[in-house]
Amino acid sequence: MDEKRPDENQEQIPPVEETPSHFIRMKTFSFIMLVFTVILLTAGVTIFALTFGDDKAVQVNSPERQEFQKLYAAYDQIESEYYEEVESDTLVNGAINGMIEALGDPYSDYMNEEEAAQFTEGISSSFEGIGAEVQERSGYVAVVSPIKNSPAEKAGILPNDLILEVDGKSIQGFSSSEAVMLIRGEKGTKVTLTIRRGENSEPIEIEIVRDEIPIETVYSEMGDDKVAHIQITSFAEKTYDELLAAIEDLEKQGMKAMVLDVRQNPGGLLTSALDISNLFVEEGKTLFEVQAKGQEPEIYTATSDTKVEVPVTLLIDGGSASAAEILAGAVSESGDVQLIGEKTFGKGTVQTANNMSDGSNLKFTTAKWLTPDGNWIHEKGIEPDVKVEYPEYASLPVLDPSVELKDGTISEQVRTAEKMLEALGYEVGEVDGVFEEEMETAVKAFQEDKELEADGVLTGDSTYAVMTALREKIEKDDPMLQEAQEIILKEAE
Repeated sequence: MDEKRPDENQEQIPPVEETPSHFIRMKTFSFIMLVFTVILLTAGVTIFALTFGDDKAVQVNSPERQEFQKLYAAYDQIESEYYEEVESDTLVNGAINGMIEALGDPYSDYMNEEEAAQFTEGISSSFEGIGAEVQERSGYVAVVSPIKNSPAEKAGILPNDLILEVDGKSIQGFSSSEAVMLIRGEKGTKVTLTIRRGENSEPIEIEIVRDEIPIETVYSEMGDDKVAHIQITSFAEKTYDELLAAIEDLEKQGMKAMVLDVRQNPGGLLTSALDISNLFVEEGKTLFEVQAKGQEPEIYTATSDTKVEVPVTLLIDGGSASAAEILAGAVSESGDVQLIGEKTFGKGTVQTANNMSDGSNLKFTTAKWLTPDGNWIHEKGIEPDVKVEYPEYASLPVLDPSVELKDGTISEQVRTAEKMLEALGYEVGEVDGVFEEEMETAVKAFQEDKELEADGVLTGDSTYAVMTALREKIEKDDPMLQEAQEIILKEAE
């Protein structure tokens, strides 16, 4: 570029001539100041109009992304015209909840600050409540699984129970996190759940006393034949360490084989499932794959870390979900471990919890996971190698202790009580829902055995005693565990 001196190629300005008296002669500096003042005044008027003029601020502050124009218009209209005052946070949280619900994904959820704190608490520490994993299904809140030894389990809550009401308040249409906020509470307080078990059964109320729920996730015991039974109730932060400690202790006791048990295990942390799966799979073999949107599958393989050397079999059922299914798929397809029990729940997706600036949390599905053989088990579950079903009495509806069942009573509650006492070894006559003489005799015999008033009427403490005795029988006479122990003992010999 050619450089030019200031006086080169500039238009020549003629000298200013004298003008008549009605014109004002202005010096250059004065003219500039006048223009600057006019600009300032114009800008001030414009800002005032945009700030206080009708509908102006909305137009200026509208987002550039056109898909949000409708959302902002709805927000402004509700805020300005709704007949009552509405908190802006309430509207924003509702909008986010609406987007999550529109996904139609029961595993995606928006949690406000309080709900997010409880979500984190439930994974990493103890909490106070009833101890049950729940999930939203088609507008209802369903139990995935009660936690072992929790108030929920002791009260007779089972997987797939639908919770219709909490303390008389309907929770139909609630998200799982909204339901949890109602169900949880301080230790020692009571909560009444109205549940339905089975499509045609009548709803029944169950009163549960809340307690502290420790996140102890591994329970182990050694059988007389040196076949260990290790139950993993969920996959939390410390589950892997708990499992290693249990295995070390069992090895000192001379463990010959292991029955690993993830029945009624609703899942938990993906990292925990990965670490535990690695214990039972040979180095280099696939544990599982994760497929995120628009990305190549990420394949996780076993490393050279600690391995379990004794023969292993795995117990599964319809309450085994998510991380429990990752473990089942890994040890079955890459570890040649036999699966015993019933088909698993069928959750083949991965969720990511994203903390937001105000402490709330947006948890939604970000990927699906596949078994080592590339199977997507979502809504299908994993079939056992050896199918063993629970006995019918293990899934009977609970009895209502406030109802008196006595001679002459005809109801489904009577039929259930007949099945329970028959399973406990008492002669009840024909199981037909009619409380007759043989049933009264059976109730009296049971009451005498439990040192209760033998009046032949099933209510109150007698009802609780029947359900407790049945639960103890289910735990003691476990056909799945017995089958698994026999199978793995033969392999160990």
